[in-house]
Amino acid sequence: MSRTPHSPDRAGDAGERRAHADYTGGVYGSMLAASVVVGAGTLGSFPRVELVVLLLLTGVVFWIAHVYAQLFGARLAQQRLDRRVIRHVCRDEWPIVKAAVPPAVAVAVSPLLGLDEQGAVWLSLGVAVAGQVGWSVAAALRTGASTRLVAGAALVNLVIGMLIVTFKLVVTH
Repeated sequence: MSRTPHSPDRAGDAGERRAHADYTGGVYGSMLAASVVVGAGTLGSFPRVELVVLLLLTGVVFWIAHVYAQLFGARLAQQRLDRRVIRHVCRDEWPIVKAAVPPAVAVAVSPLLGLDEQGAVWLSLGVAVAGQVGWSVAAALRTGASTRLVAGAALVNLVIGMLIVTFKLVVTH
């Protein structure tokens, strides 16, 4: 990700609104979760608990990687790293982990819906793609984007999500 920690001199409500509307990590995390589901789904039968743990741990590992990259980038840019900056970066990147939770929950509740392991994989993949679209729409709405831009963001992310679904279909057949 190319975001950098916010500097102390950042001012203005518009800047704050844009900062709080940066859902890039959520979109990225949803794509990451979808790719984990696609990869795990090619392995055949597996315990659902493994997929839940794999989704959550992958989200956490990538969160750590993004936090480290942001802080290392800030260090290279000569920005002083203090607790406030570190907390801010951790919070900004947290949507990567949050995006893994709904697909993991989908796998966890899939037995209650009468789904077998492959049904759980497809449900989780659908939830991840829906999350990807949802995060992008939320970001666009939060920034006050036009209806056309919101629809465009949704469409682009839906197409990317369908591409991931196509990968799943190709990999399993």
